[in-house]
Amino acid sequence: MAPDNRSFIALKKFLKKPLDGLKTIRVAIVADSASQFIHQALKGYGIAEGIHYDIFEADYNQIDLQVFDPGSELYESKPDYVIILRSSEKLLKKFYSLSGEEKSQFGANQTAYAKNLCQQINSQLKTRVIFNTFPELNDGVFGNFSTKTPSSFLYQLRRLNIGLMDLAQEFKNLFLVDLAALVAQKGYAQLTDAKMYISADMVFSIDILPDLAEQLHKVIQAIAGSFKKCLILDLDNTTWGGIIGDDGMEGIQIGDLGLGKAFTDLQLWAKELKKRGIIIAVCSKNTESIAKEPFISHPDMKLRLEDIAVFVANWETKVDNIRHIQGILNIGFDSMVFLDDNPFEREMVKQNIPDITVPDLPEDPAEYMPYLRTLNLFETASFTEEDEQRTKQYQEEANRNILQKSFANEDEFLASLGMECEVKPFDNFTIPRIAQLSQRSNQFNLRTVRYTEEDIRRIAQSPDHLTLSFSLKDIYGDYGLIAFVILEKKENNTLFVDSWIMSCRVLKRGMEVFTLQNILQQAQDAGFREITGEYIPTKKNELVKEHYSKLGFKSTSENNYALQVDQYPNDKKVYIKRK
Repeated sequence: MAPDNRSFIALKKFLKKPLDGLKTIRVAIVADSASQFIHQALKGYGIAEGIHYDIFEADYNQIDLQVFDPGSELYESKPDYVIILRSSEKLLKKFYSLSGEEKSQFGANQTAYAKNLCQQINSQLKTRVIFNTFPELNDGVFGNFSTKTPSSFLYQLRRLNIGLMDLAQEFKNLFLVDLAALVAQKGYAQLTDAKMYISADMVFSIDILPDLAEQLHKVIQAIAGSFKKCLILDLDNTTWGGIIGDDGMEGIQIGDLGLGKAFTDLQLWAKELKKRGIIIAVCSKNTESIAKEPFISHPDMKLRLEDIAVFVANWETKVDNIRHIQGILNIGFDSMVFLDDNPFEREMVKQNIPDITVPDLPEDPAEYMPYLRTLNLFETASFTEEDEQRTKQYQEEANRNILQKSFANEDEFLASLGMECEVKPFDNFTIPRIAQLSQRSNQFNLRTVRYTEEDIRRIAQSPDHLTLSFSLKDIYGDYGLIAFVILEKKENNTLFVDSWIMSCRVLKRGMEVFTLQNILQQAQDAGFREITGEYIPTKKNELVKEHYSKLGFKSTSENNYALQVDQYPNDKKVYIKRK
């Protein structure tokens, strides 16, 4: 969101805008203090970002009443997300009412209470739950000794925050908005307005509301599959200090001395993002061989060529080169972040590729990382070990693209890859990756239904569903788990394709036909006569608009299709061997 939209007054103005064409997400807010301004801030922020948050706001301090009553308004509203907001101030009052022994167990007991909330909500709704962590409030009773005694409020508050993080590991549909980190960044004085708290029981100040709304929005959007996947780096005066073509290897600033530390810190950050699964690309106006030299030979470089999925260095415009990178990666521009020290280059990219995120880096490189850390550019809702292999997988894909150009036709190329696919029902090993693919995939996603890991586990155990996962390998490497299908059993011997999601990295490999063949075999083995499917259009999944018709399904109504199991031709050639 642009800086001029970051005030609460600006967010309230968005509430007057029409909601036509906006995607609707149902949200419930239940808080232990007055929340009407939080409601307005989140709704306004959503409209500014193209989302209509249809919000149910519980009355003041009704957490227990709403959560533990199965007939409450909370459950009647059937929200996609339940936001439970609790404050350190209200906890402090509870803490003061306890005996010494009770105080020493306060953090553990409050974690148990949070667990009860999760269990109760899960028993009533298939939803995502968002809690906040608690800002550190030192009541001054023990001073610095509060860090050494379990009888202090600060000690128990920190224990509670750790308990919540552990709880989020246990409940896969529980997510945390890190209010403690936000307040550490902004300062406790900005969190609260003492006069508003005393007069209206409003814990959050007007000034902090846009930041809280932004963090809530980012968590929700990450769960819904909208997040950044790629960091594109300029080189000169961005990745290192100086100009490699003029200053040479010995003249660029990098390492542990002086200003070089600022560029080293940025490289270390980028390398950690790469380990987390973010794709790192280079876009530089440079001669390629000169631009690559520090990555190969400079002893102080933290980033190496093996960390870079796509390396583009030439004298074309940054706009053209970013479009080239996007074509190779096959991800949306709104999934990309571009870092460049040059304001002119940044503005050119912003004007010509409006969906890409282009932070306005400070003039002083020493401020690069302090600034970037405040932006929370790479919010996510999941992480698996397979994420660490993403750069290698994109490098392997680049090798496949090079090989393809040497073949006269596509069939010869596909046959040369020696593709093998492991097909199996969901299991404990594949469920985390399947949930992640559900949350992340936007283009090859026919219905765009998002499932958390807990949802996938429930479906895997359901007698009303059949499941298939697909993991692909070829001569160049392991794609990993690249597709999954959820089939729901319906009446009249029919299977409905609840979800058919595939990574775009395997487009034009024959996986669509191979997947359908396995669906049909599954249906036939289980005695089903018909497969039905639905296409729900979004801004990002037009790629699969004709998916069912291309595979031989007949249209039954708008965006609905059916295929008779015994009428599918078995002569469609695929070059994928089932492992």
